[in-house]
Order: sequence, then structure tokens, then C-alpha cells
Amino acid sequence: MLKNYFRVALRNFWRNKVFSFINILGLSIGISASLVIFLLVHYDFTFDKFEPNRDRIYRVTAVAYFPGNDKPDYQGSLPVPMGPAIQRELTGIDLLVPFHTWDQVKVTIPNLNPDRAKILKDQKDFAVTDPRYFSLLGYTWLYGSPSTSLAQPYQVVLTEKNAHLYYPGRAYADILGKSLVFDDTIQATITGIVKDIKDNTDFYFGTFVSRATIETTRLKLDYGDSWNSTYSNDQLFVRLSPGTTAESMNPRLTRLMKKYEDPKNETKNYCLLQPLSDLHFDTTYGSFDEGHSAHKPTLYGLMAVAAFLLLLACINFINLTTAQSVQRAKEIGIRKTMGSQRGQLAFQFLQETFLLTVLATLLSIAITPLLLKVFSDFIPGDFHINLFRQPEIIAFLLVLTVGVSLLSGFYPALVMSAFNPVSALKNQLDKKTANTRSGWFRKSLTISQFVIAQVFVIATLLVGRQISYALNMDMGFRKDAILYFRTDWREKAGKKNSLVAQLKTIPGIEMISVATDPPSSNNTWGSTVTYNNGNKDIVNQVQIKKGDSSYFRIYQLRLLAGVAPQQSDTTNAVVINQSFARSLGFMDPQQALGNRLKWNGNPIIVGVAADFHQKSLREAIQPILIANGTSDANTISVALQLPHGDPAAWPSTIRKIEKIFKSIYPQNDFNYRFVDETIAKYYVSEQNTARLLRWATGLAIFISCLGLLGLVIYITNQRTKEIGIRKVIGATAAQIVVLLSRDFIKPIGLAILIAMPIAWWASNKWLENFAYRTTLSWWIFAVSGMLLVLFSLITMSIQTIRAAVANPVKGLRMD
Repeated sequence: MLKNYFRVALRNFWRNKVFSFINILGLSIGISASLVIFLLVHYDFTFDKFEPNRDRIYRVTAVAYFPGNDKPDYQGSLPVPMGPAIQRELTGIDLLVPFHTWDQVKVTIPNLNPDRAKILKDQKDFAVTDPRYFSLLGYTWLYGSPSTSLAQPYQVVLTEKNAHLYYPGRAYADILGKSLVFDDTIQATITGIVKDIKDNTDFYFGTFVSRATIETTRLKLDYGDSWNSTYSNDQLFVRLSPGTTAESMNPRLTRLMKKYEDPKNETKNYCLLQPLSDLHFDTTYGSFDEGHSAHKPTLYGLMAVAAFLLLLACINFINLTTAQSVQRAKEIGIRKTMGSQRGQLAFQFLQETFLLTVLATLLSIAITPLLLKVFSDFIPGDFHINLFRQPEIIAFLLVLTVGVSLLSGFYPALVMSAFNPVSALKNQLDKKTANTRSGWFRKSLTISQFVIAQVFVIATLLVGRQISYALNMDMGFRKDAILYFRTDWREKAGKKNSLVAQLKTIPGIEMISVATDPPSSNNTWGSTVTYNNGNKDIVNQVQIKKGDSSYFRIYQLRLLAGVAPQQSDTTNAVVINQSFARSLGFMDPQQALGNRLKWNGNPIIVGVAADFHQKSLREAIQPILIANGTSDANTISVALQLPHGDPAAWPSTIRKIEKIFKSIYPQNDFNYRFVDETIAKYYVSEQNTARLLRWATGLAIFISCLGLLGLVIYITNQRTKEIGIRKVIGATAAQIVVLLSRDFIKPIGLAILIAMPIAWWASNKWLENFAYRTTLSWWIFAVSGMLLVLFSLITMSIQTIRAAVANPVKGLRMD
């Protein structure tokens, strides 16, 4: 029987090639899109699932509320002394693990012949830590001792990958005891090798330097040890004891911090334990420097997109199958007359649907690699797909195939198996069924399709508008035509000064500045700053930047009062932003001038700058202090000239900058970045979302129009005689086109009206993620509606015009 069903299904597919092709194409697009989204979502949801006792592992973070600002500042790092204080004074913690991320490290692998030493530059997977780190993650040791390999200064542990990188072709036993030189100043001995972590993890580190090394090397200068300072490189993790909860530990951590911080500090700090399970998803506190993070609402949104695309494909199938049902009426009538039961017929039709879905699934597997290539630029490097080594993919495809078959085939099977055999044999189903229940059901499904497509169109326009708003909004400083790069902080200041002097001779450079960072940067340096107003001390947690006298001019920072600090090697004058001035009680910026702050030599406030955005528009502006002094600043900002508004001369200028840089720092790579590109990277997630939405919208419109085309083809075929008669009695081609299109335009217009309030609500919810956001303009809804109507008219015109201009004699001769 199954063989007979299979043969009948193939004959039916071949007899209705156009509709079978439309069904397979629509289903394959929906399935391939769902498969790609499943792979992306599954990848992110499998991070850090391997750690022993992972449900008890937390990162210690903080939330700060600055005076006069009710918006919180989220901090993924704490003052370094917080770790030892927790170890000494708190119970309920099994394990405490502090570590410090270290990037842009120059690694030299010495050889018996020093002239042949191997040099690797800008290594980014370093962690400064101690043996406790390996207990937290549960590493497997291949060589070395977990308790002693990082206990002493100048020790380093490697993962398998880095061991092969530094000493390729050597046995692990031979690598132990070898030396590595970091940044030409720290020579460490390899004391251990651990197995690579094969699972997905945010702990990407491969070279571990002993924490004791900090105390005896210059690394200490880059490693904060004060209760008044925080650095984004410092991380603190804990594993709670069984029975201890994060809710009970949070207030204890907060009290401990308050015990040691300045009691006059008016910044309210609260400690919070962030679960390990949230580390990959909660971008509020940030991930590690080179880590890959995800956004749960975005992932859930992608899952919804996949579900909607699948639903659209299933709706197409249901619409076309029920519309065609009258063509199989005689077959159904004969089968029922010969004794077929309704259940047998329903099973036959479900089997046909299953066969079509299998073909669509096979096609989707072929399409998936192409889709992954399209999005390869924002898919993580370690993301991969292998059907034979990832059984969860096969399981997903099996569930998807069965689910789509049931969703697509259940209603048509139910409808067709219920045909009355007498009516079916008399060809009377068109009046009794096709134009009643099936007719309104098909219209309802068509409306649903275009509601989904319309929501996608509006969402795409809105996300694009918000990204454009963010990238083009006045950040409070100049961001165009400025590049910046970093010099080697280990080198003497004389080299940096020589570099700046030589760069000033290049004609294509407008201005140069030396500072710690541009106005907007991912690198943060926070410190407590105190001001006495005569009655009491006002203590704030403030972001710190240092720069020369050109810093304000090159970035065109606007001063509300005072002047920019003059060039100096010491910090004796500072400019604060308006938010900081207000937190000190100065509503008039002029009032802040001349006051002295208790911080790093007690500098004087010489200027108040207008607020500018230090990061993305998702985050509120925070108090900031810009001090003079460049002794510990190694970021060079270069403003390029724009001859006649044409940046064509920039490549030549950049090559000259690189030539001078390499002449002074021959061992270093010249890595530069434009300021506006840095700002654009804040919105990589939104740009990826916009790109996925554009693809999803295109697919949604394509699938909807594909189904619409199938229905139009079917309806015009059914009305061929009517069209011929109308043409014979004088109807024009234009009148025929309007007649055939009218029945489809009405449900599309209704779909647009239904979609608009849904899209307005969803858009408002998404925009709540931004502290500064665009407005919902009426034209977004108007343009999206017109686009959908335009695509629909184009799709319908493919068949309606063809039917309207056909020879009426052929139509009248049809049976």
C-alpha cells in the first residue's frame, strides 16, 4: 500500500509541476532559514555548559549610581583588593578566582641561536592568574602540577594549542622547562600544559602567567591595587558553597565594599553576583576583551523569525493544496466508492506532504552552506557545521520535517478526506466546498501571511533608522577623518615624542594629539575623586582620561567655561564634563572653575566641557575627568586633511605615517583604526540584526508572493471561461486585470491595517534598549505598506496580465 501511495504521490507531483515546485521552494526556504537560525542559536546556548558545579559559579560585579544621576553604571570589574578581602572576611565561598586579562603581548621564543628567535606579535589570549583558575573550570592537566605550576614568579602554563604554536613539532615533555619572553622584559618558564577546552566557552585564554609575576615586574604598573580604582581587565569569580545563594551573598559583598571604600563617597555602589550562565548573554557588564557575547532577546527574536518563516511556508502549502483539492475530487470519490476509509485517505495525503517536505529538507541542506557564507563575516571563527559529528542537527531536521509535514498537511488531508463521494464524482465540489469553508480559510491564511511580512518590513525600516540615527548623531565630539593608534607603552617617552615630531612634517596631517584614549572608547579607567565644598567632602566614581593640549582641539570638545589644560608632564589641571560638575553641585559651569579636587596631586579645575557620549547610545553619559599630562599616555590621534572634501589622499598619508612608525618601532606592527569605525562597532549587534532582518523580510515577502502567485495562477485557470466570455462581450485587458486583482488586494490591505499596531508595539519595546533613540515616524508605516502593495501587484501582474491578454477562443473551448 505504501508503495502505491508513493507512486500516486509522484504522479500527482509531476501532473502539477508548477504547484509542486512552489510548495517545495517555499518549504525549503523556510526550513533552510530555520536550520541556519537553529545553528546560530544552538551555538550561543551551548556556552560554558561543561564546568563542574557551574550552577554555583558567579562573576562579582557592581552597579554604581552617581550623585545627581539616576541611571546606573554597570561595572564588570571591581577594585583588585576586593578579592583578598572576600577571602579573609566572608564565608560561604568554596573558591575565589581573580585574574587579569592581558592583550597585545609580544612573545619571543628563544632559540640556541638568538638570531633565529621566533617572534609572535599582538597575542591576545593571555590571563594573569594562579592555580585556582584551573580548579574553577576543571582543566585536564597533561604535564605539570595543578598546585605548583603557577605558584611562583616567572611561571607560565599553556594550552595544547599554544604549546604547538610556540614549539611546533615538539613533544610536550620536551616543551616543559623551555622559556618564553613577553614584551622583551619578562622571561618565564613553561611549567605546565593543559588540555584544550573543546566545548564552547567565553574563557578563551591559552597562555596563563603566574600572578606572582606581577609583584616583581613592570606588569604591576598595569595592574591596579587600590580601592579607589577599577580597570576593565580585572575579573573576579567565585564558586559558592552548597546551600549558599547569590541573594544572600549580594548584601554581604556590598557591605564589605562599603567597609573599605571612602566613607564620604557619594557614589552608591552595590555588588551583584552574575551567574556563569548569564556571562555569555548579559552584555550589560561586558565580556572579556576578545570574547564573543550574545543577546538573549536577539536570539529569541531570531527563533521567532524562523518560526514565522516556517509558518509562511506552511500557509503557502495549505492554501495551494486546498485550492487544488477539487482537481482530485474524482480520485477521492472513486477511492471512497471502492471502500477507502477516511483515515486511509488522510494518511495518503499526509504521506504526500511528508514526501514533499523531505524533498524540501534535502534542498534546504544544500542551501544552508550558501546562507552561512552570506553571514560569514559575523559568524564566530570556531562556529562549524558537521552533520555526522553533530547529532543534534540531524535530530532537529527530523523533528522539523515531521512537524512541518503535520502542520502543512493536516488541514488539507482533513478537508480532502471528508469529500462526499457522490458530489466528488459529479464534480460539484467547487460550489459546495471550495468557495465556502476553504475559501474563507484561504483568505484568512493569506491575510496572516501578509501581516507577518508587513511586520518584518516595518521592523527592518525601523532598525535601519535607529542604526543610522546612532551613527550620525552628534556624539559631542568630532569623529570624522581621525585615526588613532597606540605606541609601545614599554618604550621610553623620547621615542613617542620623536614620533609625534616627525608626523607633524607630513603635509596630509591636520593635527596630532597624544592621550590615553579617544573620547569614546571601550577601555575604561575609573577612580574616586573627592571635592570639598566647604561643608563636606563629595566623593564620586569618575572615568579618567589624560591628554595633551591638542586633545580638545583635535576632537573639537566644546568648553562651556574655562580653558583646556596646557601641556605638562604632570597632572596639575583638569577639565570635567557637565555631568560631573552638576554632581558636585555646580549648576553654572563658571562656578566650578578654580576649585581643587582631591585626586592624583590635587589638580585645579580649569574648564568644564559639554557632555559627550563615552560609549554607545544604549548607555547614559557618566561623570568624566580629562587631565593634562602624557607621561603614561600612548594613544596617538591623527586628524587627516580633507583636500576639496576628497579622502582619496588618505592612503598615501597613512603609508607615510606607517613608514615613520616602523622606523621608530621596527619590532611593532602598525595597527590603526578610525574613530568613526570604533563607534560603528558599538552597534555590531544591531547591524547584524538589521542584516538578518533584511534577509528575513526578503524571504518573507518572497514566500508570501510565491504563495500569492500560486493562488493567482489557480484562480485564473479556474476562471478561464469567465475571462473569455468577458473579453468577447467587450471587456478590456485592464478591466480584466483589475477584476482579478481586486479579490487579492482587499485581504492585503486588511493585513496592513492589522500589522501596523503590532509593529508599533514591538518597535517601542525594542527602542527601550537605547538611552537615546529615534522617533517612530508615520512615514515608516506608510512606506512599508506601499512596498508590500507594490510587491503584491508585481506578483499578481505576472499572471493576471497574461490571462487578460490571452486569446478568448482558447478559454471558451476548455471543458
